[in-house]
Amino acid sequence: MAEDKFTAIIVGAGPAGSTAAYMLAREGIDVLLIERGETPGSKNMFGGRMYSYVLHRIIPEFWEEAPLERQVSREVITMLDGEKSASISCQNENWAKPPYHSFTLLRAEFDAWLAAQAEDAGAMLACGIRVDDVIMEGNRIIGIRAGEDEILADVVIAADGANSIISEKAGLRSKLSPADLATGVKQVIELPAKTIEERFNLQPGTGVAHLYAGTCTRGMPGGGFLYTNKSSISLGLVIKASELQKNQHLLVDLVEDFKSQPSIAPLISGGEVVEYSAHLVPEGGISMAPRLFSDGILVTGDAAGFCINLGYMVRGMDLAIASGEAAARSVMEAVKKDDFSANSLGIYKDLLAKNGVWPVMETYHRAPQLLDTRRLYSNYPALLNNLLVEMFTIDGTPPVNLMDKLKQQVKNSNTSFINLIGDAWKGGRSL
Repeated sequence: MAEDKFTAIIVGAGPAGSTAAYMLAREGIDVLLIERGETPGSKNMFGGRMYSYVLHRIIPEFWEEAPLERQVSREVITMLDGEKSASISCQNENWAKPPYHSFTLLRAEFDAWLAAQAEDAGAMLACGIRVDDVIMEGNRIIGIRAGEDEILADVVIAADGANSIISEKAGLRSKLSPADLATGVKQVIELPAKTIEERFNLQPGTGVAHLYAGTCTRGMPGGGFLYTNKSSISLGLVIKASELQKNQHLLVDLVEDFKSQPSIAPLISGGEVVEYSAHLVPEGGISMAPRLFSDGILVTGDAAGFCINLGYMVRGMDLAIASGEAAARSVMEAVKKDDFSANSLGIYKDLLAKNGVWPVMETYHRAPQLLDTRRLYSNYPALLNNLLVEMFTIDGTPPVNLMDKLKQQVKNSNTSFINLIGDAWKGGRSL
């Protein structure tokens, strides 16, 4: 067994792990940050948008130096029904002014920058290393095993993503069910900055976050996304893993169908695909969260299931950074007491409550069940699009008032007013 020992070993140099490493190293605590990829961010994938409030709290005005793409000033939600689409758009130019509401970004660049902040603060960064197991002494985690190497630590922080090997090996969770996960697939499509700004009606430096629901997932729970970068577009789908498994759809076919939609194709015309990636996304909400701490270990970020899909908004990166912050503060308190037991590290749950992570998970605990409602991906997109087409079509036929139009479209959509009212009530309570 190795003689070297760290106060903290963090497995995974994503937003949660690098944030924790940065905060601990800044306090003079010796920390080893281990990343499986050749560089931080080389294996990481997400849609492409980060809410900025948490990182601004940790690294004030981080946007002055971080590699970011565009400040999001417009939100768009589109319901797709074959050749038809209906959108809701919200624009607020104040979102694109300091302290900036959110940014689009590319993980390969951003994660490398954030890990470098941790390294500059004094953390040791080790890349290209796969952690295979934890080392236990009785019921206590005392380090990690990577191949034939064993490295000891007072505490291990599992920040190794949705399919966390560390939390599983530590006995904090069982194997995940496909019902708790979604599969995200993304293409980065290169376009000139001027073309992006003209097509999306954007000012230089500002961007749009666009979410899609309906026929883009062939009726499966999930949706599409489009984020504008400086000189590229991040475009993709997130679909419930169990549905993909059951229906045997090929992701590449789904993405190509999505790209051919009339509301998408003109926006990406002439673009070149320069990156393709896929990733597991935790979408089970609070019900899939593992035990968050035990003797000598904390679980954070996607490994803890800290990701929320609300249909109109997806939050993951801000929750990962905030949970990394809480994990670091928990370790700081444990260092003061020289006590890394579960009893001492239990402050982690209190810190998650104070910094907003746990309230988010609790408030939206019904969201995963709501988003399993099939009507959201077939009946309602068709109902809405057909109603709007009916409203805006003038063809000389006798007029029909709006309520009668609605009744007819509800009937045509193979649903009922009872379902419509019930789902609206459930949605209001869940979201």
